[in-house]
Amino acid sequence: MKTPEKVVNHIVEWLKDYLKNSNMKGFVVGVSGGIDSAVTSSLCSLTNAPVLCLEMEIHQDPNQVSRALQHIDWLENKFENVSHHKFSLTGVFDEFVKDLPDTQMKEEQLLSLANTKARLRMTTLYYFAALHHYLVAGTGNKVEDFGVGFYTKYGDGGVDLSPIADLMKSDVYQLAQYLEIIEAIQKAAPTDGLWSDNRTDEEQMGASYRELEWAMEELVRNPSLKELDRKQLDIVEIYMNFNRQNQHKMNPIPVCKIPHGF
Repeated sequence: MKTPEKVVNHIVEWLKDYLKNSNMKGFVVGVSGGIDSAVTSSLCSLTNAPVLCLEMEIHQDPNQVSRALQHIDWLENKFENVSHHKFSLTGVFDEFVKDLPDTQMKEEQLLSLANTKARLRMTTLYYFAALHHYLVAGTGNKVEDFGVGFYTKYGDGGVDLSPIADLMKSDVYQLAQYLEIIEAIQKAAPTDGLWSDNRTDEEQMGASYRELEWAMEELVRNPSLKELDRKQLDIVEIYMNFNRQNQHKMNPIPVCKIPHGF
């Protein structure tokens, strides 16, 4: 990664330019207590434009909520342009679950409900974005958004712009250190916070972000996968499996073209 200071300044200027050209007034960011949303909200705050941080718990682990609120408090003490709303979407989610025709909680349904949580948050972000004429700033990094597709379609993938989507996860950690993000967030295990058992991202994917970064870059450097050992090949296989199955998230929506003359 290049000098963190240069990267931060470049992203902040990019955000300013995009905001100006869009004729919008500020940014709204969902703050989860994780490293990506902490860095994204900090970068948006550095623009001096209004930034609204939303903490939207849905049966959330108290530690995640605590970290999110600590970060928001840190931002508000540091930047006059930052404000926040904290509220629970648990009741809305529970009402939705209560009226479902089948609530036996099989694995497929648990995954669908995890994605529903992300989509409820997206709906909330866009409510406030429309209310204040703000842009929804995405918090996905390069490995998640363009490597393994580790996000919810029309959930945390539903955004107006993506400030850190050209940064690997390790780059995000470097920016967090440079920005002096609170230590609890820098040390926390990455998690999407969508599961009742608090499973981490690594537990869900079967590989760490550092391993997935390596696989993403290795496939460019060494597409024939020569001279890789068994463990490295296993990591590449994990990466490629996620990449294949999540192409529907990363590719444009297919459009049925009608031939001329019909």
